[in-house]
Amino acid sequence: MVVTKEYLKNHLLHGYYYLDYGYISDLLVEIDSKHKVMEKYILAFDQGTTSSRALIFDREGNICTSAQKEFPQIFPKPGWVEHRPSDIWSSQVAVAAEAMSQIGLGSKHLSGIGIANQRETTIVWDRRTGEPIYNAIVWQDRRTAEYCDWLKQEGFSETIHAKTGLVIDAYFSASKIKWILDNVNGARAKAERGNLAFGTVDTWLVWKLTSGKTYVTDVSNASRTMLFNINTLDWDDELLHIFGIPRSMLPQVASSSQIYDSTHENFFISKVPIAGIAGDQQAALFGQMCVEEGMVKNTYGTGCFLLLNTGTKPFFSKNSMLSTVAWRIDDSTIYALEGSIFNAGAVVQWLRDGLGFIKTSDEVEGLASQVRDNGDVFFVPSFTGMGAPYWDQHARGLLVGITRGTNRAHIARAALEGIAFQSMDVMNAMESDTGITINELRVDGGASVNNLLMQIQSDVMGIPVVRPKVFETTGLGAAYMAGLATGFWHDLDEIKKHWQADRRFNPSMDRDKSALLRMKWANAVERAKSWSQSS
Repeated sequence: MVVTKEYLKNHLLHGYYYLDYGYISDLLVEIDSKHKVMEKYILAFDQGTTSSRALIFDREGNICTSAQKEFPQIFPKPGWVEHRPSDIWSSQVAVAAEAMSQIGLGSKHLSGIGIANQRETTIVWDRRTGEPIYNAIVWQDRRTAEYCDWLKQEGFSETIHAKTGLVIDAYFSASKIKWILDNVNGARAKAERGNLAFGTVDTWLVWKLTSGKTYVTDVSNASRTMLFNINTLDWDDELLHIFGIPRSMLPQVASSSQIYDSTHENFFISKVPIAGIAGDQQAALFGQMCVEEGMVKNTYGTGCFLLLNTGTKPFFSKNSMLSTVAWRIDDSTIYALEGSIFNAGAVVQWLRDGLGFIKTSDEVEGLASQVRDNGDVFFVPSFTGMGAPYWDQHARGLLVGITRGTNRAHIARAALEGIAFQSMDVMNAMESDTGITINELRVDGGASVNNLLMQIQSDVMGIPVVRPKVFETTGLGAAYMAGLATGFWHDLDEIKKHWQADRRFNPSMDRDKSALLRMKWANAVERAKSWSQSS
């Protein structure tokens, strides 16, 4: 039998959710036998909220091939978001097999596997059976919001912030674990007996890859649980007591770049080292080679995630930014300050689907370019409230400054400027918190292909904006961490040489004009605040 890409698609990728491991192994054996050149590669898992991806990188940090598969989203009640852990696992297995088959690789051609993952999503399973006791509760899930409000009322905010660098919110894992223990029949008793395991998605994938042998997470994912002390780099007993979670439920915390174990023979014929783990945003920061203090990246997706490398010590924000562990490599722990923006690409989607201004998202750049400026129109896109640095859940979207001369192009340009201004506000807050001067912004994510948006971003901030040639920075970061641990790449200096800019956007706007825009933006933001509470 000759295994082809088409064969894999027909027999493996259609209806793949519950795969036979031996079948996959047989297929990979066939692939191994056909491939004669022993060039080595790194396989990266980019396990996201709506899909699983697999990417294969060569020694120059280039993407050789990739595969992606969406999996179901489950919404049991308003504000609840769940995934089936089996869907996460099986989709990741399927895309790994597909990516390898596309270029005829077998497991013996892999130097290592790196994992980047959706971060705060919570999975609890029975250690004895390996079966989850409940669906994965996704980071977006809000079912524990009232409990988190109670924690604030009881005065736990300062303690939790000082230990974790986080604000109390349903976003993080701790309250999700507590909910499962309190609401799944028999769960708490099993936990007290030491029979339950908790993991973020990275832990679940490693557990499955090793057939239950290895139970581990890395410091970046641990720092998003609200149970991990970022000062001591260990699970915190006081926090565990607050949330009522037994320490026995928690995985070993390891570095972001080390050999944790090798894959079980059920998954690959040849053992492949699992050698890199990082939360997706931290992985993107590393993939952008923001490895020096003061370097910052912005990922433009539905929202925006900005992370600033703060070096070897955490900064505890006075502007509601999150202090988090970026990564730990060898004996060095690097921290980051993180700010999230709720609406970025969502603004363009609204112009497309809500107003019908454009047919495809790509058209927004051409429409906005039809005018030289915003016509004094400002758009605050706080559809679902404001994230950092304002954190106003009652804010609403605001379009202000409209005159009879306003047209679609002005509104489109104001929408792009609204994305850029929000990012500017976060970076200004980061500079205020840390005293670090930001000299350059590295960008990635879907909206970063918009040249006009990137130029606006540079103009309003007054610093260069740099877009890389390799866009898949999350997978690249995971690959780099795995490759460093296995010796695929010798050191960080070698990796730094791989990073290349695709385009550099330099400030071109008159300073006085830029200052006026920033002032009017701040005025518009104040008018949007607390709108839903207005009588």
